[in-house]
Amino acid sequence: MPLSWNEIKHRAIEFSKEWEDSANERSEAQSFWRDFFNIFGISTRRVATFEEPVKKLGEKQGFIDLFWKGTLLIEHKSKGKDLDKAYEQALDYFPGIKEEELPRYIIVSDFENFRLYDLDENNHFDFELKELVKNVHHFGFIAGYIKKKYKEEDTVNIEAAELMGKLHDKLFKYGYQGHQLEILLVRLVFILFGDDTGIFEKNLFTDYIELKTNIDGSDLGSHLGLIFQTLNNPVEKRMKNIDEDLNKFPYVNGGLFKEQIMLPSFDKVMRDILLKACYFDWSKISPAIFGSMFQSVMDQEKRRNIGAHYTSEKNILKIVKSLFLDELYKEFKKVKSNKKQLEEFHNKLSKLKFLDPACGCGNFLIISYRELRLLELQVLKHLYTEKDSYLDFGTLFFSKIDVDQFYGIEIEEFPAKVAELALWLTDHQMNMLFSEEFGHYYARLPLSKSPTIINDNALRIDWDNLISNKELNYILGNPPFIGYKYQNKYQKKDLEYLFKGYKGAGVLDYVTAWYFKAAEYIEYTKIKVAYVSTNSIVQGEQVGIIWNILINKFNIYINFAHRTFKWSNEAKGNAAVHVVIIGFSCFDINDKRLFDYEDINGDPHEIKVKRISPYLVDAKNNFINKRTIPISKNIPCINYGNEPREGGFLIISDNKEKEDIINKYPSLKKYIKRFMSANDFINNIYRWCFWLVNAEPNIINKSKELLERIKNVKEFRLKSLQKQAFATANTPTLFTSIRQPKDNYLLIPIVSSENRKYIPIGYISPDVISSNACFTFSNAKIYHFGILTSIMHMAWIKYICGRLKSDFRYSNTLVYNNFPWPNDPDLSKYQKVEECAQKVLDIRKKYPDSSLADLYKPLTMPPDLVKAHQELDKTVDRCYRSQPFTNELNRIEFLFDLYEKYTKKE
Repeated sequence: MPLSWNEIKHRAIEFSKEWEDSANERSEAQSFWRDFFNIFGISTRRVATFEEPVKKLGEKQGFIDLFWKGTLLIEHKSKGKDLDKAYEQALDYFPGIKEEELPRYIIVSDFENFRLYDLDENNHFDFELKELVKNVHHFGFIAGYIKKKYKEEDTVNIEAAELMGKLHDKLFKYGYQGHQLEILLVRLVFILFGDDTGIFEKNLFTDYIELKTNIDGSDLGSHLGLIFQTLNNPVEKRMKNIDEDLNKFPYVNGGLFKEQIMLPSFDKVMRDILLKACYFDWSKISPAIFGSMFQSVMDQEKRRNIGAHYTSEKNILKIVKSLFLDELYKEFKKVKSNKKQLEEFHNKLSKLKFLDPACGCGNFLIISYRELRLLELQVLKHLYTEKDSYLDFGTLFFSKIDVDQFYGIEIEEFPAKVAELALWLTDHQMNMLFSEEFGHYYARLPLSKSPTIINDNALRIDWDNLISNKELNYILGNPPFIGYKYQNKYQKKDLEYLFKGYKGAGVLDYVTAWYFKAAEYIEYTKIKVAYVSTNSIVQGEQVGIIWNILINKFNIYINFAHRTFKWSNEAKGNAAVHVVIIGFSCFDINDKRLFDYEDINGDPHEIKVKRISPYLVDAKNNFINKRTIPISKNIPCINYGNEPREGGFLIISDNKEKEDIINKYPSLKKYIKRFMSANDFINNIYRWCFWLVNAEPNIINKSKELLERIKNVKEFRLKSLQKQAFATANTPTLFTSIRQPKDNYLLIPIVSSENRKYIPIGYISPDVISSNACFTFSNAKIYHFGILTSIMHMAWIKYICGRLKSDFRYSNTLVYNNFPWPNDPDLSKYQKVEECAQKVLDIRKKYPDSSLADLYKPLTMPPDLVKAHQELDKTVDRCYRSQPFTNELNRIEFLFDLYEKYTKKE
């Protein structure tokens, strides 16, 4: 175990005195470095070799003065020699060193002067021997003190996970699979981490595998069994004649090594992979990131994109800070000057309990635990000042916060095990940080406490059986995002089980089940909850279903929320999801916070609000439900386009095909019309269809090709499971639904890209047949076009419409019919809207060869069209109020208030 920093500093002073007059490289260098390592309680015999032979560039033989594989290379010179040349000589050895054995650190010295290079951080430190005690902290890596930097960098974690993946593949290939393999890998990660971070003596496991096991790996399995058995056995209960090196392994406890598993047969390749993992520096991994990556090695599909399956610490902290951490730091600031209150605050921290009911590999629990310990560190610094003797710290009750304050539920066994392991690893990292801060080695071995992570379906069990809701303080996590169309039969049954008797629950996303379970569990308590969810939970028809239940049945209040942003990490190829974070409870609070993102890839700005509605705006809890007619006066209804359901037999997608048909059957020309879906409209794609409304039967009968098409339509509909299609099998010449306007009409695409600032809409001739992928607005005036293509209407769309993936999915019953139009604007404002709207249409005509997709692409939108839309937006804004709207949030809050006025009588 690492020495305390006080002891290390004491030994550094003694070392400086003892070696202040040394100068000869050959006769004294090895003794010098043996004594140097002894400062940190480390034997060079255990971790390093002197005069390690290595081939330099040009195949010249060289000898490294001291080499610690994967960690440190030392080049020593006689007093007064050039240390720059010594460093160059050290680098000359690198081509002859195996990749996995390359060191992170280089030390060059001439007895009197030291220079330490950290190659990972690209910096170095220079000092004289007499200044060693002031600089000894730079060498903490020798003793096992690693200062962990928490940043969004996954390279190290990916490398570690890939090493375990290679071992996993070899074992799996030879039939060592399932539970046994999972337990083995979890144990090996703990041991490898322990070998590099001071849980064990430095390189204890590495040396044991190198020196005690056969090169061919034939006895490696049995030796691992002995190590596991030893780690699970208290020192006082071990046999007297146990192998000396085996007996150096500490008693771990915690149940990690308790279960007896069948151990695999290893070969040379497997042993080499394990040794390569041993040489890797496991002290650099972040348990929060590594857990998810480690899980991904078990899944070939996930491993193809290893690194894309973890949640970045930055994003997790958005929940952690908003849910509890900001509040705790605020309380700490108030009490830190009062020792009694600070002690009470410390006790409070030790009693807080956290639950993640969909914990996966434990990322949210790990970050929460780490941040709580960092806060505790600040508490201890204020409780025990420089006046207190740090030498007495070993007898004090050091850290009161432990992993047993954390609970999780995970449906898969392996990630549940990984979560438990990762919390222990985080605990040790924090203990090392405490040791470094206070100068005394502090560790929790044997493990006396464990997190409670159970392997079960969180939606089917009573959470009270895991931890009473009278004890719990916080629930947080990232439940599954699965939309209702993508749920398997088991997930659908989970939702049916929870939402039995609730109307409309069949369209809910899977994540809503965790909201329901949490609300049910926290009723009449002071528990606070925060989940990250896809933003679909605050959009579309789901809002009126799930939030109606949560608010009216369980009396839920939203305390804080992060509005839509991209939930992603820094890994290549990861899938970014549009999400929100919602913090809620069954009691109201005064200080509500909204975090708004002007750039969904950027950082938010915080807004203090009095209330937060389910749409994540400062508004009352109004639920926008489907309605059949518009709420605004004198506004016409819109309708779906025509629905073909003909199997593609009445559609002509190729211009040549159309011309061939007309050339062969000229009488059919008047029955072939342009057919337009939303995609055709936006991208200016030309397709046609047979529009046989009121067609002369004799003309149809003269075309064998058309008759064959009609016959195929009938057969297609007779085989269809869709009722409407089946019911119209006897009228195969017609579309199943015909709603074609007789005059010019506005076409509104149902689905449009989220990237466009405006949904492209436009006027279409009645000779163009619209599909049911569009809405049609008959006899639409220019004023209607102006309002519908304004930024005001777009704000409403973003909050109210449903989504197809992340694209807007327009709705007549939900979006259009609920949209609050301006309330009887005066004639001058009405005419000004028409004037600006017409200008938008005119400018579009200036670009006849560009599609609407081209015109409304953010990067290529013509400047004059941008300006025209901006003028239209200002004009529409003035129809609502004289005071300008400053941003989207400003607009949507106004629209919700207006909606409330329009629907007040209801």
